[in-house]
Amino acid sequence: MCFSWMPIAVLVVAVIAGYMYLNKPSDIYLSRPLNSTYDYIVVGAGSAGAVVANRLSEDKDTSVLLVEAGGSELGILEFEIPAGFIALHRTEHDWEYYTEPQKYSSQSMKEKRSYWPRGRVLGGTSNLNNMVYIRGSRHDFDHWEKEGCNGWSYKDVLPYFIKAEDFQMDEYVDSGYHGKGGYQTVSESQVTELRDIYMAASEEAGYKTVDCNGENMIGFCKMQSSIRNGQRWSTAKAYLRPVMERENLHISINSVVTKIIIENKKAAGIEMIKDGMKKRIMVKKEVIVSAGSVNSPQLLMLSGIGPKQHLEQFKIPVHADLPVGSNLQDHMIYGLPIYANVSYAIDITKATSIKTLLQYFLFGKGYLTSSALEATLYTHSSKGNTSFYPDIQLHFLSIRLDSNMTKKYNPSNMDDESIENAIKSNIDSSMVIMSTLIHPKSRGEIRLKSRDPFDHPAIDPHYLEQKEDVNVLIEGIRVAQNLVKTKVLEKFGAKEVNLNALNPKCSHIEYDSDAFWECGIRNAAQTVYHPTSTCRMGAANDPTAVVDSQLRVKGIAGLRVVDASVMRNIPSGNINAPSIMIGEKASDMIRGKDTVADIREKTKNL
Repeated sequence: MCFSWMPIAVLVVAVIAGYMYLNKPSDIYLSRPLNSTYDYIVVGAGSAGAVVANRLSEDKDTSVLLVEAGGSELGILEFEIPAGFIALHRTEHDWEYYTEPQKYSSQSMKEKRSYWPRGRVLGGTSNLNNMVYIRGSRHDFDHWEKEGCNGWSYKDVLPYFIKAEDFQMDEYVDSGYHGKGGYQTVSESQVTELRDIYMAASEEAGYKTVDCNGENMIGFCKMQSSIRNGQRWSTAKAYLRPVMERENLHISINSVVTKIIIENKKAAGIEMIKDGMKKRIMVKKEVIVSAGSVNSPQLLMLSGIGPKQHLEQFKIPVHADLPVGSNLQDHMIYGLPIYANVSYAIDITKATSIKTLLQYFLFGKGYLTSSALEATLYTHSSKGNTSFYPDIQLHFLSIRLDSNMTKKYNPSNMDDESIENAIKSNIDSSMVIMSTLIHPKSRGEIRLKSRDPFDHPAIDPHYLEQKEDVNVLIEGIRVAQNLVKTKVLEKFGAKEVNLNALNPKCSHIEYDSDAFWECGIRNAAQTVYHPTSTCRMGAANDPTAVVDSQLRVKGIAGLRVVDASVMRNIPSGNINAPSIMIGEKASDMIRGKDTVADIREKTKNL
C-alpha cells in the first residue's frame, strides 16, 4: 500500500496557519502621533529599556517615550519559537556587528573577526539570545559595592531579581530566592533525556545539584530559561505588550537616535531619524540611554561624552571627558564535542519533522520549545579567588553536531577553510560541553569610526590578550573531560571527538596537551555574546567610571545609562537576567520610590 504524506502536510500547514491567525499581530499602539516633549525619553527597547519604560509609565501623570531603532517582533514565528533564534541572525532584526581583527584569538574566523549578533527590534537581544536566565554570583555584586558602587551589593539587588520573576520551577519556588507574579517568566528548560545524564555524571564527579540562582551557584544546575508555555519570553512580550495601551506611554519604532541634545551640561532631548526625516524631541526630566553595550557608548560619544582626545579626532564638541567605551568585557566559550551511543540529541531532522511541528503548534511541546541548552555547571579553576566564587562555567548543549549542521549554520563566522575542514572531518557528536570563561582578565574597547551614526563603531574586545584567560578555558576543558570519564557516561560509550581533523592548524602539536588546547582556543573560541561594562559604574571620583551608583552620567544632568554597559564587571553568567534587574532597580532610583521594601525584609538574612 502506498502511503501519502499529503494529508499530514496539509494538516501541518493548517495548524501553523491557525496558530498565526490566533496570534496575529496587533500593533495599533505603535502608531500614535508623537509629542514634542516628554517627561522621560528611553533610548532602546531591549532587556533593560523595556523594563524602564514599563515602570516609569506606571505613574499615570508621567509621559514616557520609548525609542527603538528596529521594528516590531509581532507576526514573526522565529521570535515566538525558542529554537528559531538562529534564523534571525544576520537579518534586519540584527545589528550584525563584527569585531576588529583579533591578534590573540579568532584566528580561524573570516578576517579574524568575531560576529556579534545584537537585537534591533522591540525586546532587543532578549529576542535573539539563548534565553538562559542566570543572575550571576552573589560575590559579583558584593564586589561591585566594594569597588564603589554603593547600593549594588547582593542584598540590594536580590529583591529586584525576585520582583521581576514569575518563577515556574516547583522544586525551588519556595526557597526564598524566587518570585511569583512578576513580568519575566523563568521556567525549566529540558527537552531531552540528556539533561538527566549530565546531572548524574556531574554528581558522580562530586558536584552537587543546586539552584544556580539560589544560595550557592557552585555545582550542577538545571537550566532556567526565559520561556513561557513553549514561547520565548522576551522583554517585549513580558514588559511591553501588557502595558502598550497606557496613554502616557508612546513607543516609536524604526527610529534611530543620532544624538542626545545637551544644553548647559544638561540633557535637553534627542535627535532621531524616523521615516527618513530628522526629528527633535525634548525632555522635561531625563533621557535614559538603554541601547546596550555597543550602541550606548556610541551614542554618548556622538553626543560629545567620551574620551576627549578621541572625540576631538572627529571634531565632536566635548561636553564631558569620560572613559566611555573602555573596559569592554565579554565571555568566551570553547566547545568539546562528545560522541555517545545515545539517540536523544537534537538534530536538524528531528527539529524540522512533521511530528515536532505538530507538537509545537498544537501543544507547545517538543524540541522547538528549547534552545537545546539544558544545563550548566559552575566550578572554580586553580587560579580562582575562592572555593565558593566560580570562574568556570560549563554549558551543556544537547545538539548532534555533524557536517550538515556545520555547513548550514555558521554562528561563529568561521572562515571558508575551517568550514571545509569541519565538513571533511565527518564530525559526529551527541552533545557539546562548552568551557566558558566568566571572569576574563582581558579588556577591550569601543571607539567611533566616524561622526556618521549609521557607521558601526570599531569593536575591539582584545580577546585572550591575557594568557590567564586561556589557562582558565583549558581548565574548563579538563573539567569536561573528567565528566566524560564518569561511569555514567562511559556506559554510553562516551568519548570526546578528536579535534585534529577539525582543526589541522593544531595537528602538529601533541594531542590533549595544554599547548594543543591553547592552539585550538586561540583559533576557534568564540563569544557568548555577553558584552558589558563600556559605560562602567563606579564612585564619583573613580577615573574608570562613566556613571555613578545612581547610573547618572558624570558631569551631565538629566542623563542616565541603564543597561549592561553600566556593569562594574561582567557577572558570573549570561547577562540577560542582570540587565532586567538593572532596569528594575534603576526605575526605582529614577522614580524616587522603594517598591521592594517587603521583599527586602523577607530576604535580609539570605
